[in-house]
Amino acid sequence: MSIFKAINLDKTMYKVSGSTFTRELEKLDPSAEYAGTELAGLDAYQRQLKRFDIHVGGAQSDMIQKFFQTSDSASLFPEYVSRAVAQGMNDTALLGEIIATKTNVNSLDYRSIVTDLSEEDKTIAAVAEGAKIPETAIKLSDVLVKLVKRGRMLVASYEAIKFHRLDLFTVTLKQIGAYIARAQMGDAVSTLLSGETLLNTADAGKVTYADLLSLWSNFGDYEMNTILASPVMVQKLLAIPEMQDAAAGLAFHGTGKLITPLGAKIIKTPCVADDTLIALDKRFALEMVTAGGVQVDYDKLIDSQLERAAITSIAGFGKIFPDAVQVMKVKAA
Repeated sequence: MSIFKAINLDKTMYKVSGSTFTRELEKLDPSAEYAGTELAGLDAYQRQLKRFDIHVGGAQSDMIQKFFQTSDSASLFPEYVSRAVAQGMNDTALLGEIIATKTNVNSLDYRSIVTDLSEEDKTIAAVAEGAKIPETAIKLSDVLVKLVKRGRMLVASYEAIKFHRLDLFTVTLKQIGAYIARAQMGDAVSTLLSGETLLNTADAGKVTYADLLSLWSNFGDYEMNTILASPVMVQKLLAIPEMQDAAAGLAFHGTGKLITPLGAKIIKTPCVADDTLIALDKRFALEMVTAGGVQVDYDKLIDSQLERAAITSIAGFGKIFPDAVQVMKVKAA
């Protein structure tokens, strides 16, 4: 007797508003029912791969044509593409290191919330008995968060790739995910830079330890715990004499882990200009807004067996507390 439920799969499961293919599968085949069995720990999609004996990874991964044995198994292919792209985004993305919160919306228009606090509001003074408790007003932001669609068009005939293994195809999809993640990091950097007053370095063409101290002191109520910098700027930071401590140097040479100026984590990214350094308190600086996860053109992936299929991700970024971001620019030589 089969241990798998006989579920009829079709592309309409991708079209349920506010849901995902895996979520719809979970409704029909709840993971909780597999507790204590050999399938425990797998989600509903992974169980369907086992049902059709499809191996997507490893040296024994199947040929792509394995997905198209039946109409049911073909319905699993778009989710495979989506997961592979998402894995590529997660493996290379540094966004998780700089965002305070992530919000998923069902619209391309989104307004965040803002809190206007005066210096008096920040003190949280003692409240006398019977006195009115001071108020903190939370309201909608006047600025819309701009959501941008990023993606690639996958162009390939089923005949051209059907005899290639899924493991190799996964590498290509993960690379697409990496490209999308890099573009989204660029969007995040643009948001962090918008409206910021630049703090210039004291000397032309270089960053000194005194510059870092000045940047650190500008944070006031916030903490400088993250620094975004280009590879060129990271070299400038590592060249600062105070950053060349012997023990710290051994850690960098042995593990590749960058030395942290004033306790802040350095994130190296080409999305920041070579003469610019962005410092932030990642707990309060940036909100990432997404409209669903990775989207694929399931009609073409199922009916046309690849041909041309769009792979996209929609995301935007908004500042939560502008004072949690400071930008330094190296004075031109």
